[in-house]
Amino acid sequence: MTTSTHSLESLAKFIDFAKRRYEDNHQASQSRTASAPSADVGDAPVERGSRGAPLLATESHEIDAAWERAARIYQEGTIVSGIVTGWNRGGLLVRWDALQGFVPASQLKEVPVFESAESRDEKLARWVGEELDLKVIELDRGRNRLVFSERATVWGPKDGERLLQEITPGETRRGHVSNLVDFGAFVDLGGVDGLIHLSELSWSRISHPREIVKIGDPVDVYVISVDREHHRIALSLKRTQPDPWTMVDSRYAVGQVLTATITNVVDFGAFAELEEGLEGLIHISEIADARVAHPSEVVSPGDTVQVRILRLDSAAHRIALSMRIAEPEAAEEPATPPSSDEAEWDANASYLY
Repeated sequence: MTTSTHSLESLAKFIDFAKRRYEDNHQASQSRTASAPSADVGDAPVERGSRGAPLLATESHEIDAAWERAARIYQEGTIVSGIVTGWNRGGLLVRWDALQGFVPASQLKEVPVFESAESRDEKLARWVGEELDLKVIELDRGRNRLVFSERATVWGPKDGERLLQEITPGETRRGHVSNLVDFGAFVDLGGVDGLIHLSELSWSRISHPREIVKIGDPVDVYVISVDREHHRIALSLKRTQPDPWTMVDSRYAVGQVLTATITNVVDFGAFAELEEGLEGLIHISEIADARVAHPSEVVSPGDTVQVRILRLDSAAHRIALSMRIAEPEAAEEPATPPSSDEAEWDANASYLY
């Protein structure tokens, strides 16, 4: 879909189409009302349309038939055409047959990126009046839920079900990033999406998936787990790369002075990155010789500092660092434990943090 296809002409065609359909339905409704005897519908359940209005018997039959057709194309994986009639915060509303369906934004071939609510409305509005090739990917008559996908039209019949049965935890798969959310990135594996949680995108600390990937990126992902019943696949990007903690003992040593970058400041200290994916903790008592009420008085995220390694525990993924004795002259004097109100120590004179 290009910008040129989202023209005023296409919108005008859709409005004209909708107007003619309304007029035809209105005339048919008047004709049925004039020819049919009045009926008391108070004694029987009344099915209602998407706008909440009671359906006439003929309309109800049409809706039933449309749901049956939807179930059939869902089972067969048939590609159908739907017209975009509107949008909401999650995607596009489409009209297919006598039913209204929904296309999540993540299921469009060209997944839009929304910088704000205004940006979302502007981008989704461009689809109104367009005719899309779609496949049904979820159907629930009881909940009046009909979900379509444009992306699924490039998959073969039953690709998703086949992949879900074949995929195995522990293997590596190739896919494309299909959507980004605050808590992670979705990856299209070829008929079904998997999720890379934020914590599985990188060995380094990140705040949003966009720091690592963007929509459309090809990625090799490690399969963590598969829930076939709920169609959920947990993926990892960072596990396709070496774990930096496995190299700690051979690359670093107690007493070593290094340059590090502050990544996070908390009440009890500051975390500093020695290399990508490898962080150590500078306890508040090791930030400065003078007592500080809070680490933020001395350091901020992004600061470059000199640190000395006090302790290494690669198995527990912990490195204790000090800024206070990072200078060579300060290191000549033995480090003294902080007073009991500054930190807790174990029997081996190690911080408990």
